[in-house]
Amino acid sequence: MKLEIVQAGDPVLRQTARPLRADEFDSAELHQTIANMLETLRLAPGVGLAAPQIGLGVQLAIIEDRAEYHCSWTEEQLRVRGRVPVSFHVLINPELEIDGGAQVEFFEGCLSVAGYTAEVPRYNRICVHYLDEHGEKQFVEAQGWYARILQHEIDHLSGTLYIDRMKPRTFMSLKNYLDRWRSAEDEAHRIFG
Repeated sequence: MKLEIVQAGDPVLRQTARPLRADEFDSAELHQTIANMLETLRLAPGVGLAAPQIGLGVQLAIIEDRAEYHCSWTEEQLRVRGRVPVSFHVLINPELEIDGGAQVEFFEGCLSVAGYTAEVPRYNRICVHYLDEHGEKQFVEAQGWYARILQHEIDHLSGTLYIDRMKPRTFMSLKNYLDRWRSAEDEAHRIFG
């Protein structure tokens, strides 16, 4: 079932989500919520969705960056961003560790700030400890675009939106970005990056 994605201004997006308890992991309700979130994510389409974005204040997020989402990007654009396909997975009660290194700036958007984008500095390398949907401990080291997605979704769990981290003068409609800035951004990365 496709769920409604709440938009900026909804209080749930600004609250710290509560951790899921052990007794909630094998519930039919949790598994149905995850299935509904996946359907919603794919229909949007997006690469990540956190429970607060569907109105639930719990520490649950899903990630999936499908290869078909990369079709409109050149090989150079994918390379510069470190973007590769990421299989579907569930993160519950994640803990983010910054793996040192510099931040990189790229435009990103959000399903809860629909129709807009801005440059956001994010760490290029991170580690995340989390539980999967069965309550099993997991660990991932991520870099590039995958690291960006993880940081974005984990931010949602603490009531943070990308607009809190963005470079304010880069905030624009998605249409303006696609019409005017996407190719200019790529040119700048070829020259300076």
